[in-house]
Amino acid sequence: MPNQDIKILHLDSNHPLLWEQLEQAGFQNEADFSSSKTEIEAKIHHYHGIVIRSRFKIDKDFLDKATNLKFIARVGAGLESIDCDYAEAKGIHLIAAPEGNRNAVGEHALGMLLSVMNKLNRADRLVREGKWIREGNRGYELEGKTVGLIGYGNMGKSFAKKLRGFDVEVLCYDILPNVGDANAKQVSLSELQAQADVLSLHIPWTPETDKMVNAEFINAFAKPFWFVNTSRGKNVVTDDLVAALESGKILGAGLDVLEYEKLSFENLFIDSEKPKAFEYLLQAENVLLTPHIAGWTFESHEKLAQTIVDKIVQLRITNCF
Repeated sequence: MPNQDIKILHLDSNHPLLWEQLEQAGFQNEADFSSSKTEIEAKIHHYHGIVIRSRFKIDKDFLDKATNLKFIARVGAGLESIDCDYAEAKGIHLIAAPEGNRNAVGEHALGMLLSVMNKLNRADRLVREGKWIREGNRGYELEGKTVGLIGYGNMGKSFAKKLRGFDVEVLCYDILPNVGDANAKQVSLSELQAQADVLSLHIPWTPETDKMVNAEFINAFAKPFWFVNTSRGKNVVTDDLVAALESGKILGAGLDVLEYEKLSFENLFIDSEKPKAFEYLLQAENVLLTPHIAGWTFESHEKLAQTIVDKIVQLRITNCF
């Protein structure tokens, strides 16, 4: 099938280079950013490819209607909004772009950790309130600490690279063997829990990781620790996180993601009354919150798009569709 006969439906807006370069490669681009999922399902059989961020879940029913679909490209790192097993069983290629925002995530995680350990946001707020408090804002140094990373793929490796020069020991735990490198020593989960002063999550949201960070998991750590989550909110039981913050088991937390996020990551589920645990996070001085923007930089906006283009073109070159 010539490139000009391959129709790609863009379901979310992205960096313009994505559209432009696919067009230059000869693909047909069409956009629909507003129709309902049902309306998209009614016409999806016309398309050979989809480009999406997180607008809606691509499930079995959707895929059954996509009778000519050859690939799904998600402009982001994770694929949890797609029924991957069913898509692959139907011969649909799945494309993600963790290479596009891994640097942004690594930098954001480091920024959150330094801010929480050194009480930067609290100190800034107090100065703006006219309170010049030095002793009450004494912080901690990273030097000499042990940083534990759970998940050592694109994001974990990026964060570990950023930690070079801080004179820390970096340990990583991953379900895949032999992923450690010069920047992180791969260990068992129990060894990581025995040694870590800092825990940072870099894992997808899967049935295996759902609610992984719970009371039992937290209490298995030998020492109180700082916690950073730039992965997925539903990997953490927020009630148990708050209990650990209250007890001092967790010394502080940098949270870019929350379990209350909608699948699109554009909003929270919360409409009226906030859960008590969320209220606690909003008030806690040792908690730093950001709205799922760790991978959301001007540079990553472009790099994500470029990664998707390159992977679609490469699939085409290798005659995968």
